[in-house]
Amino acid sequence: MITIDNFKKIELKVVKVISVERVEGSDKLLKLEVDLGDEKRQIVSGIAKSYNPEDLVGKEIIIVANLEPRSLMGLESQGMVLAAGSEAGPVLLIPEKEVAPGTKIS
Repeated sequence: MITIDNFKKIELKVVKVISVERVEGSDKLLKLEVDLGDEKRQIVSGIAKSYNPEDLVGKEIIIVANLEPRSLMGLESQGMVLAAGSEAGPVLLIPEKEVAPGTKIS
């Protein structure tokens, strides 16, 4: 269990996917460029077996925005996408209705 104060430290935000490409040498990773409203970031995510890059462009997804950057296959990932696990693979969490990029989840 974590406290509500610990939970409040996590910045969940809606982002709009600008571009996506497969990571060379990996069958699991995609490199996403996302719009947070006031900035753009690169996020590397292990969703390539469940999603085609062209299907993600323009979609709104939810990310953890305040994670320390991490290097995956030589690429810096500046956040983490939120997805539910399923037998078929990860399922991205998306807003039910359109909201502005950078909107905080509360």
